[in-house]
Amino acid sequence: MFSHITVGVTDLARAGRFYDALLAPLGFRQRKTEPDGGPEALCWIGANRLPEFFAHRPFNGAPAQAGNGNMVAFLAPDPGAVDAAYAAGMAAGGTDEGPPGPRPHYGAGYYGAYLRDPDGNKVHVVHRGDLAP
Repeated sequence: MFSHITVGVTDLARAGRFYDALLAPLGFRQRKTEPDGGPEALCWIGANRLPEFFAHRPFNGAPAQAGNGNMVAFLAPDPGAVDAAYAAGMAAGGTDEGPPGPRPHYGAGYYGAYLRDPDGNKVHVVHRGDLAP
């Protein structure tokens, strides 16, 4: 469904440290980006290459601002990966929006955590046991 998802950040190095830490336990790795006429960006991909996740300074040059009601959710292979990603993200400058734990009101086997990146973008890491085969 998605080609890529982008969040605006004010400091690429800081965003890189945060998202490298958060996404490594989920199997995502940073890939090299090529200049394309837009602002400098960082990109992470999983085994399937798409969707891509980008962090970059806003194209219009204005300060990055987190959107109220916006959130990016990353799928984790198991609850342990949720725990690891949350802990790594918090250690890399994230702020808590809801610690790891079951969230049965979203479905049987739903286990997730919420945090914000250093720029205030809301991130959710989730294992969807309700979708297991």
